[in-house]
Amino acid sequence: MDDQAAGSPQNAHSVPTCYRHPDRETGIRCTRCERPICPDCMVNASVGFQCPECVRSGSGTGHAPTAAMPRTIAGGTITADPRLLTKILIGINLAVFIAVQVNQSLLNDFVLLGAWPPAPFTPTQGVAGGEWYRMVTSIFTHQEIWHIAFNMLSLWWLGGPLEAALGRVRYLALYFISGLAGSALAYLLASPNTATLGASGAIFGLFGATAVLMRRLNYDMRPIIALLVINLIFTFSPGFNISWQAHIGGLVAGVAVGYAMVHAPRERRALVQYGTCALVLAVVVLLTLLRTTQLS
Repeated sequence: MDDQAAGSPQNAHSVPTCYRHPDRETGIRCTRCERPICPDCMVNASVGFQCPECVRSGSGTGHAPTAAMPRTIAGGTITADPRLLTKILIGINLAVFIAVQVNQSLLNDFVLLGAWPPAPFTPTQGVAGGEWYRMVTSIFTHQEIWHIAFNMLSLWWLGGPLEAALGRVRYLALYFISGLAGSALAYLLASPNTATLGASGAIFGLFGATAVLMRRLNYDMRPIIALLVINLIFTFSPGFNISWQAHIGGLVAGVAVGYAMVHAPRERRALVQYGTCALVLAVVVLLTLLRTTQLS
């Protein structure tokens, strides 16, 4: 007679229980290790479901050698912490905010500034003066507490689901390209001695990509559309001193990159996705060079 652990006797027809939650009966098994898993432990795979341990480890003893790794809708790898990059981005923004509060002179070094002094003098500061880094540092820089609070809440609300849906590399590409597109349009259209700062361009890119993703998944788009419209109303309302150029630049880039991420055909997924990213970046560089030529 086989040995059996102490507990309630089981017969040959008993329903298996989840290996992580022994009190839950289930008829689903992991397609890699074949252990029974309950609905809370199931992770969507290209075929069937997998358990959290197989998703984290990728492959190992007892796993089917030909099983495909589960992927996000955009082809990214499913990770144990789908908000890791969002947390890091928020942390960078907070660190820069604290640094600026401690040393206000950093603000002048980090903001997006087209050219200083203005024409007819040759610029010695600003992007036109060779300080290209401002295109990046400005999207992590905030001065007012309400500004960073609003942007970081938006980043947490929009960034987490997008990071989980796209995967880390694609999500990071979306964020930076949207931010750079916002910087480029602000540099092109705003007065050259206007200082622009904030993550709003990147956030509007996340808005655009979220709308594209929700439409792709056939979700109710009314909440995101309503929120986007409200933000656009504030963007163009007089008296708020908001860089509409950065918002629109980020939004357009976010829609373009987001569409490529979730609609790329599987057989040419990487080519379409990263090709679109490269194309949008090329437009950003072209606009930046054009404006620099005008101001030099």
